[in-house]
Amino acid sequence: METSLLYKYFLECGKVTTDTRDCPEGSMFIALKGASFNGNTFASQAIANGCRYAVVDEAEYANDPEGRILLVDDCLKALQELASWHRRVLGTKMIGITGTNGKTTTKELIAAVLKEKYNVLYTQGNLNNHIGVPLTLLKLTAEHEMAVVEMGANHPGEIKTLVNIACPDYGIITNVGKAHLEGFGSFEGVIRTKGELYDYLRAKGGKIFIQNENPYLNSIAGGLECVRYGSADDLYVSGKVLSCSPFLAFGWKSEGVTHEVRTHLIGSYNVDNALAAVAIGKYFGVADDAVCHALSSYEPHNNRSQLVEAGGNRFVIDAYNANPTSMAAALDNFRMIEAVHKMVILGDMKELGEASVEEHQKIADMLTTCGFDRVILVGSEFGKTENSYEHFNNADEVYAALSGDMPKGYMILIKGSNSMKLASLAEKLMK
Repeated sequence: METSLLYKYFLECGKVTTDTRDCPEGSMFIALKGASFNGNTFASQAIANGCRYAVVDEAEYANDPEGRILLVDDCLKALQELASWHRRVLGTKMIGITGTNGKTTTKELIAAVLKEKYNVLYTQGNLNNHIGVPLTLLKLTAEHEMAVVEMGANHPGEIKTLVNIACPDYGIITNVGKAHLEGFGSFEGVIRTKGELYDYLRAKGGKIFIQNENPYLNSIAGGLECVRYGSADDLYVSGKVLSCSPFLAFGWKSEGVTHEVRTHLIGSYNVDNALAAVAIGKYFGVADDAVCHALSSYEPHNNRSQLVEAGGNRFVIDAYNANPTSMAAALDNFRMIEAVHKMVILGDMKELGEASVEEHQKIADMLTTCGFDRVILVGSEFGKTENSYEHFNNADEVYAALSGDMPKGYMILIKGSNSMKLASLAEKLMK
């Protein structure tokens, strides 16, 4: 089935689902496949659950006499092409965002600022892959004036695929760091893949927002019109950290006017994320006071640098993801926070490939300079490092050790890759 025809069916529905447990009345079900499931087998169930149409790519399931089950060559490709068609039909002003660290927080901050003036669609959670991006685009309506679409990648070529679906007009790479090295092959592979956003915008004649002091981003930004933010005074937006104990307060200046913002963000490293939102807000005409209001009102969630007080302790929970760059930044910030007693619980950083032992050892070595009262390392990769700290194989073992003798009066940083399940450990410890 041609995309143009499938789009006519989509317009009858207005909504797409890939899960028969969530079938809004009159929506379109698209049968995706995974390692352990085949969405084609659920097509009839989707119709029974309220979908107007179901899209399949196996002919044996396209047997509905009422013509409500539509056959395509490849459901994933159909989803992506349908989303890109819809995006181009509406022509919504689109900002694409990627980066090793901070892209989700930056996306949230950008959206918060732009919503002060515009009707904005933005990626929910971290639906930033080859399925999440098209599902986000298919939520666009004529009422949306702008969109902020997050794009993630674990392997070369993935950002290229996503930008060709989303067709952004503007772009921002928050930074590049040592993450997913197993998939990218090297740090240079990370830079090249993230740079695929720049490549698309360079060919299209788009514009980027760039952290002025980042040498890696500057090295691949040639030929692009740049809106720069950072610490230097002569930039479109400049700013600096004022305090961070524990919440970030920062000053920013544009066109000779200075402002101060007190945020609910933990970590001095978030200043660049905030300045990116300021620069984009200013560029699109959001008033200065509205920019400040949006940033001071935003509260982080989803285990990203959240501060929670419970059980006589203060927890900094940053357990959604971890890589060498973000881990070092978190530790560096945490040691600057004023607290009588400090404790860290760090979980393995995943997908580092051959560099894993070396990068975990660097973190273990860094810990020796931090002066924390107590350090707990969790996981097999930290278990391979040379150090004198407490070590446990998994989060359950940590809980067993601490549940009967939890310290009081501590500031506690909990950080690790999501698969280490430290977020659930934090929930248990805070009860």
